[in-house]
Amino acid sequence: MCLAVPVRVVKRLEGDDALIDAGGVRKQVSLALVPEAREGDYVIVHVGYAISRLDPDEALKTLALFAGMAQSPT
Repeated sequence: MCLAVPVRVVKRLEGDDALIDAGGVRKQVSLALVPEAREGDYVIVHVGYAISRLDPDEALKTLALFAGMAQSPT
């Protein structure tokens, strides 16, 4: 099972690579499957590849839901 979490593209790098921010963690990934992604866009990443672009409002709603779950008592 996978968990798809929106991440923000911080910077386009050489070729198809980009630097993304996943809740404060920055990582280099490939944008080869979503070449239209630009800095500031939200994408879903799986095994080092961005696989789709997301609507920014929906991405922020999803991130807020995850943050709420992390704060709720278990």
